[in-house]
Amino acid sequence: MAGRPEPIHAHAIENLRFIRETMERAGAFTAVPGWGGVLMGISAVVTAIVSGPPDNTTRWVAVWLIDAVVAVLIALVATVWKARISGVPLSGVPALRFALAYAPPLVAGMVLTPVFVTMGLMARLPGCWLLQYGTAVATGGAFSVRVVPIMGLCFMALGVVAFASPAAWGHWLMAAGFGGLHIAFGLIIARRYGG
Repeated sequence: MAGRPEPIHAHAIENLRFIRETMERAGAFTAVPGWGGVLMGISAVVTAIVSGPPDNTTRWVAVWLIDAVVAVLIALVATVWKARISGVPLSGVPALRFALAYAPPLVAGMVLTPVFVTMGLMARLPGCWLLQYGTAVATGGAFSVRVVPIMGLCFMALGVVAFASPAAWGHWLMAAGFGGLHIAFGLIIARRYGG
């Protein structure tokens, strides 16, 4: 005995959702690496432990700059890997839009870092770095999957908290942002968006 055919409206909503999400992804940069974010987060937590509280020394800044280089290398390798396995071209329009929106806030952070150092404001770099990185992720994320700009806004909020908090909390706020937020959002991206 054949079952009754399902009404067309039963599948219509699901089909519309699929079409909408497919169109969003077609214009979005989807090679943001979730597992790479997790690794960058772990690296930042270790760096926060090694660096200790901001103390207006170049040693503290150097420890975090070394971690920034490590994070960039992790991000590059993880992005290329995710792009290859998911078939996302790194030379396409979505990747270019992402990069053009992502880069300017990072450049601003690179310019502000020596300004903070020469003015003796090294203990206030956590606020600067979290705010600038969050801005980069939020603006670049406008051309990516929905969770990425949300992550950027969380970084920005933590940067504001860092500026309003005692300077001695800086390494914990860096661990919460570059560590905790990367790990949490990295797991979400890995689970929902294919690695």
